[in-house]
Amino acid sequence: MPPAMKTLEQCALGIVGLGLMGGAFAKALGRAGLGRAGVFACDTDRGALKAAEETGDIDQGFLSPEAMLPRCGLVILCVNPSTVLDFMGKWMGAFASGTLITDIAGVKGAVAAAMERCLRPDLDFIPGHPMAGSEKGGYAQAGSCDFRGKNYILTPLRRTKPENLRALKGLITRLGFGRITETTAEDHDRKVAFTSQLPHVIAAALIDCEADPSILHFGGGSFEDLTRIALLNAPMWAELFLENRHELLGRIRQFRQSLDKIENLIQGEERDGLARTLEMVRDRRSCLT
Repeated sequence: MPPAMKTLEQCALGIVGLGLMGGAFAKALGRAGLGRAGVFACDTDRGALKAAEETGDIDQGFLSPEAMLPRCGLVILCVNPSTVLDFMGKWMGAFASGTLITDIAGVKGAVAAAMERCLRPDLDFIPGHPMAGSEKGGYAQAGSCDFRGKNYILTPLRRTKPENLRALKGLITRLGFGRITETTAEDHDRKVAFTSQLPHVIAAALIDCEADPSILHFGGGSFEDLTRIALLNAPMWAELFLENRHELLGRIRQFRQSLDKIENLIQGEERDGLARTLEMVRDRRSCLT
């Protein structure tokens, strides 16, 4: 029965991809008392499925989507953007009529465009992006991924049913997220290039520019804080950088201009100008909410 007619609380909930984020969703759904008809997961990793069953994070694991998808009223695709497209292309016929589908991919443009064009008429797909995660990957690390108070972004399609959007927002709130932002896929990709992808580029560049392992003996916290996210999932972030390269390259140029400005102030020994710039960025940062 479609989620609009049957609440998500009453539906069986399916997770595709039981890595860090899939595992975190499974744990959060259980804590929130959701998925009373069952929380299922599909993955190629037998060990992750078995571990999640043993801990009670999921009720049943599946190696093939074909057996899981028809049983679910909501399916969360916890995979990369290209895998979302591949999965929907291969398995769209297996979903039960009326299923609400969402994803968590870090780039939304290609996913939203494909679903606008190709989604089965009796399905609903709401692209999403939880702004939560960890530099550690895999289901075993899912407990380190805390949703509480974090941002969640939704980019509904033109065809999204309002009742399904309300239901998904309610579920996200119950999972502990603090703020839900509804926007377009284009706006998401432009802003996330700055708030998420650019910081990972900067962290990677910081580590890349100094090969001396003893540098950490001189750390006081700043270097460690700035480079924590360099412990990244390399294939996933390479895909995100390239998928959103137009927006990300613009943000890199924007950052380089600011870096050049500060470099020139230091080079010119312009103490007053440097102090004014640092005061400005301090005040701007204190106003961000």
